[in-house]
Amino acid sequence: MDFHSAYDQGFVRIAACTPSCEVGDPEFNAAATLDLARKGHADHVGLMVFPELGLSSYAIDDLLGQDALLDAVETAIADIVSASRELTPVLLVGAPLRHEGRLYNCAVVIRGGKILGVVPKTHLPNYREFYEKRWFAPGRNVRGGSIVVAGQDVPFGTDLIFASKAVRDFIFHVEICEDLWAPAPPSDFGALGGALILANLSASNVTVGKADTRKLLCAAKSASNWAAYVYSAAGPGESTTDLAWDGQACIYELGNLLAETERFPTTSQMCIADIDLERLRLERMRTGTFNDAATLNLTPDRSFRRVSFDFDKPKGNIGLRRGIARFPFVPADKARLDQDCYETFNIQVQGLMKRLKTTGIRRLCIGISGGLDSTHALLVASRAYDKLGWPRADILGFTMPGFATGDATKSNAWALMRSMAITAEEVDIRPLALQLLKDLKHPFGDGEPLYDVTFENVQAGLRTDFLFRAANQRHALVLGTGDLSEIALGWSTYGVGDQMSHYNVNASVPKTLIQHLIRWVIQTGEFDAETDATLESVLGTLISPELVPADANGAMQSTEDKIGPYDLHDFALYYTTRFGLRPSKIVFMALAAWRDAEAGVWPPHFPPDKRRSFDLPTIKHWMEVFLFRFFTISQFKRSASPNGPKVTSGGSLSPRGDWRAPSDGNARAWLKELKDNVPD
Repeated sequence: MDFHSAYDQGFVRIAACTPSCEVGDPEFNAAATLDLARKGHADHVGLMVFPELGLSSYAIDDLLGQDALLDAVETAIADIVSASRELTPVLLVGAPLRHEGRLYNCAVVIRGGKILGVVPKTHLPNYREFYEKRWFAPGRNVRGGSIVVAGQDVPFGTDLIFASKAVRDFIFHVEICEDLWAPAPPSDFGALGGALILANLSASNVTVGKADTRKLLCAAKSASNWAAYVYSAAGPGESTTDLAWDGQACIYELGNLLAETERFPTTSQMCIADIDLERLRLERMRTGTFNDAATLNLTPDRSFRRVSFDFDKPKGNIGLRRGIARFPFVPADKARLDQDCYETFNIQVQGLMKRLKTTGIRRLCIGISGGLDSTHALLVASRAYDKLGWPRADILGFTMPGFATGDATKSNAWALMRSMAITAEEVDIRPLALQLLKDLKHPFGDGEPLYDVTFENVQAGLRTDFLFRAANQRHALVLGTGDLSEIALGWSTYGVGDQMSHYNVNASVPKTLIQHLIRWVIQTGEFDAETDATLESVLGTLISPELVPADANGAMQSTEDKIGPYDLHDFALYYTTRFGLRPSKIVFMALAAWRDAEAGVWPPHFPPDKRRSFDLPTIKHWMEVFLFRFFTISQFKRSASPNGPKVTSGGSLSPRGDWRAPSDGNARAWLKELKDNVPD
């Protein structure tokens, strides 16, 4: 495998095209089609979708009944077929074709000097401005047949799916315009038959508001079919006798828009995107509902013929024509991020309210460190108490300084508890920790500065032990604060430690999202100005467990120095658990997202001084760390996770929910795949 090749990484490059056309001029239209096809070839495109009846043009009415025009269409097809010998892409072109005394509105599939097959339009619109039944026969019952086009006898019917011999997952289905607008469109069945790309050759005249409806349909079909949907509408040059055209073309994947053209162009244009076919296949495989639907609906009269074709995939580094978000849990679009933060915060609040009401317990014990996670958990708890109409004084906050607690975090913890009007206490755990270390005959007990795992976990364990005993004494629940990223990496003290609680509102919230949740709380005015000022201070604090004293230079213990950047770990976590992608592919995508801090879009309000980049060796190194920690050393902790609400689409790691895995597993297969397929 070539690591730098998008095709070897499971992507296929797609183009949705709107060439210029001339009314009833197949020779001109074929030339315009080939002009874009050559540009697609130069850009390493694998599949190009052109408009409905693009070779004849769409709005020509009774000219469709003229042999002179139809003969010219076949000549144009022959010219395109001949030229395609020198071109990489599969070309889907629209043409009116005669067959057994009938005329069909067709998509002609061309590759490498051959016509692979012809698909007729299933649904013919005959209402309002449409009059297709005047000229065309419907293709709905055309199955299992063949047709002669440009001297080639090729498969003909609505039962065709096309699959590359050389590129796994490069499998597509074709429908035409109105087919998309009908209930149970042909593409639904094509997807169930195995097609991962659904192509629509459309003419679709434009009216006010119609463009939004087209995009809605394309998004819905790509989402409900776990597929990519490629749509191309007629553009400049179509007849405007009674209609108008906007040349809308777009590409969707799993409901997300990857690329679109400008509307109302004056010349030929196309949009290009790399479709992640491997992700689509894995999503279907991991979603039993899709396979159940296929079993239910693929009856004998809905079976498909699969047409195989040769395809010489482009080699080497051709770049990646799709946006890869640096933070898959954090949208870069401000409106979407605001919506995600609103929903996340309220899911957490509702989850905690339900747990409190069900238990009948009206108090919470929570450890407040002055860091991101405990701060956000306290915000959630406070809002839950406000909605329940309970006094915040029943939230019992404890700050528990240890051997490495900094003045800044301790100050923030106290400021936050005071401004939130909760019951606040300080418990110095150092005497107990020192005694325990002495009882363990740990060198630190005799004054030796040994800061090992035992030294750290004694402190973490005592803090949690105190919270549980305080909860017993004061009839309260212990509220967990550990986040999804820490749970993924096993960055917690097991059992009597921060791994355990009575309920954890942060359990499926990743570290990279929590900072944005706190910023959202500030921006929306959920709390008062004093609280907001403290929250700003918390956002600027180094991520640290504060269990090891500062070094000789005064540098505090840094979590990311120890286990790696959460930016990369959350990226790996999302694509490993949500989609099951190979480690080498995740590294490939991470490199595209993170290699250049100046490229792409950052989430709104992301501090400029925290915008960083990572090179390939760095990404590979931390990917190895992630795989080892995630698959080998932390699953046993997740197998005993406390309850907490699922929040993000990236899932949760609850053993009762999204992620179920053996506690005694290992990372060998994943580490080998990484080593074998990612260069140093």
